[in-house]
Order: sequence, then structure tokens, then C-alpha cells
Amino acid sequence: MKKCLMLLFLSLLMVIGVYANTDEVKSVMEGESVTLHTDDVKQTDDLILWSYEPENTFIARFTGKTNRSKLSDDERFRGRVRLDNKTGDLTITNITTQHTGDYKLEINRNNEFSNKKFSVTVYARLPVPDISRYSPHCSSSLSSFSNCVLLCSVMNVRDVSLSWYKGNSLLSIISVSNLKTTASLHLEVDYQENNTYRCVLNNTNTNQTQHLNINEVCQTCSDSLKLRPMRNGFIFVVIIYSIFAGFYIHKSKESLMTPTQEHLMSKQMELVQMGEEKYVQCNTF
Repeated sequence: MKKCLMLLFLSLLMVIGVYANTDEVKSVMEGESVTLHTDDVKQTDDLILWSYEPENTFIARFTGKTNRSKLSDDERFRGRVRLDNKTGDLTITNITTQHTGDYKLEINRNNEFSNKKFSVTVYARLPVPDISRYSPHCSSSLSSFSNCVLLCSVMNVRDVSLSWYKGNSLLSIISVSNLKTTASLHLEVDYQENNTYRCVLNNTNTNQTQHLNINEVCQTCSDSLKLRPMRNGFIFVVIIYSIFAGFYIHKSKESLMTPTQEHLMSKQMELVQMGEEKYVQCNTF
């Protein structure tokens, strides 16, 4: 118990240490905009400077004496930054995870300096998980008529967890810390049951859910298995019909032959047989 309390206390100290010198904390989703406010009445001669730490990258500057502003040409901020000339507030549009970090505001008013720090965390927008049948081919085994193996998958994610739920009960979960091309989680269900299943992808800030439609994902395989005997029977009937049709056509051609054609046909057969006999006699020598 004492060890747990000590660990909790140390964790709190770390959090306090991170934000001890931070005046404001912002959290925003990727693709949205965030505005950092000066919370000060701008004076005529103020010099306002915004920078991104720890590299101390220049973002924006406003010079009150000339009433002019200059924006960053840095690749991360180019075309994304707006500076309010009336308030000095900084807005970053279409923000990405690359903009996560600490921002510093410096104000020079008649050679009196003041500063303010902001901590901005940008969370990646999560994709919706995809649910599919794990085996692309149907099996003729009896178990395949009732069981369906599912695969819930997502692409290009990190620092997330992927879970299967049956109603409100957690069935399985995996955590993904490093960037993966594909993260997936299996589940086997009975396609005839009426329970509600869902696959959930979440991080510390948001989540995305995909609900299972058993009729769409699993029923296709079972239906094809049920129709297989009918399909095979149809093929068998077609083959038998083709054989009888060919035999009938052959007999019909024979019945239509004239006596002269029959005589010529018999002569041809005799010549063929004589040729074969001579060939056999030559080979014996």
C-alpha cells in the first residue's frame, strides 16, 4: 500500500513539474484550430513575439510602432498561422500532431518584459475500425455453418487500444504503442445469435466505434454453403444433358446418310484397316 501511494505521489510530482512553468494548457484534435490568447490590452508601442519551444522557433511578431506583423516561414507553420493585430492573439489552423509542444509569448512594453507559456497537445484523429470475415473462403465443415471468425482492423495508428465488446462487456483488448501499418483483433461468434457486438478504437482523448452486422459479414458464407449442393446438382444435370444431346446428334447424322455415303464410309474404314495391318507387318521385320 505504501509503495502504491509513493508511486502515485511521484507521478503527481512529474505532472506538476511538467506544467509548473505553464500558464495555460490546450488540447485539440488534428485538423482543428487553436487560439492562444495574450489576455492583455495591447498598447501602441508593444512588441509582441510568439515562438515555439524547445527549438525557440520564430512563429510571429507584431511591431506596434509600425503596426506591422511578420509570420513564420518555418515549414510546420507556413500558411497555418494568423496573428490578430488588435489583441496579439495567435491562431494555428489545420493543426497537426507536429504542432504538439510548448509555445512562448513575449511582450516588450516600453522596455518592460512579460511572458506567458502555453502547452498544446494535438491528438490524432482516429479512423473507424473495419470489421470483416477473417477467412475469405467458405469451409464445408459443419462448424462453419454456425461459427464465424471476425477480424477488426485499423491502419496507421499508434498509442491506441483496440477492443471487442459484447453488449457492455469487454471480451478482448490489445494496445498499440508504436506506429503500425495494420493492427487487428480476432473474434469468433455464432452467426445465429442475437447479441450486439462492437469494435472500439480509442486513445486518451477520443474513440471510434464500429458495430457488427452479422447478416452482412457472416451470413454470406453460410448462404453460399447451403446453395453449394444446388449448384453442384445443376452442373451435373448440364453434363448429362450434353452427353445425351451429343449422342442424339451423332445418331441423327448416321440416319441421314445415303446408301452411297455409307458405302464410301465402309471403304474408307477398310482402307484404314489395311494401312494399319501393313504398318504392323513392316514393324515386325
